[in-house]
Amino acid sequence: MTTHATSPSQVPVGVDPTRPSIARIYGGFLGGKDVYEVDRQVMVKISSAVPEAVDIARGNRGFLNRACRFLTQTNIDQFLDCGSGLPTAENTHQIVQRYNDEARVVYIDNDPVVLAHGRALLEDNFRVRMIGADIFEPRQVLEDVTIRSVVDFAKPLVLLQVGTMHHVADDERAPEIMREYIDALAPGSYVVFSHFIDPETPELTPIAKRIENILVNGPLGAGRFRTRDEIMAMLDGLELVTPNVQDPPGLAPCDLWWPDGPRLGGISGAARCIVGAVGRKL
Repeated sequence: MTTHATSPSQVPVGVDPTRPSIARIYGGFLGGKDVYEVDRQVMVKISSAVPEAVDIARGNRGFLNRACRFLTQTNIDQFLDCGSGLPTAENTHQIVQRYNDEARVVYIDNDPVVLAHGRALLEDNFRVRMIGADIFEPRQVLEDVTIRSVVDFAKPLVLLQVGTMHHVADDERAPEIMREYIDALAPGSYVVFSHFIDPETPELTPIAKRIENILVNGPLGAGRFRTRDEIMAMLDGLELVTPNVQDPPGLAPCDLWWPDGPRLGGISGAARCIVGAVGRKL
């Protein structure tokens, strides 16, 4: 894996190269090169504990891409992507603007590296914005002047909380955060959501707990693997769509949420430890 040197001339302003970044680690598992040595050390620990942990990041990204493609079938043309992370191939705006070049996308993050890279890449696309805010303080997002100049909350929109809420350690606060966002959405809006899960089985719970232990007790200090009931509590007020032809509406492992085609084999245990859902506000 390629890592950046950490000399002052190479580190963007506002970035602390001695502290790991969730966004950089996630991007690193997806093959990105914006990774510092401190991030690589966390990635090595996770991979040593669960070699197939990379499947979580890849499954999460694939789910995001497929959910965005699904939602291009609606007439919704405004997307609010919370905790968007470092730009990689097939970002939200690239997917939705391929089908509707007038679609508006606002990315929100508070990581200096994400903001710097995102703004540089998006400067020529006037229908896309990158905003710095704390997504776990919904009022910062919902009352932001720039966001409101792009997004009309009186009309349906797509809210993306993909791989974000498991970084909220407080089990009571997490549903409250989602409730604030969902309450602010107009009827007919959609929420795209994914979260680490403890499947509560003898085979999979140890995998979830090994990764959680590294994330929570390490320098990141966050990464909760919640139960299905705990995750569903964050989606109250939404009508969930069917995740695939065989299952009723609800949650599904990200890799199994309307996959692009048949699989040659099953999915790994780690891949079953992150689930996704798409829900419509009635």
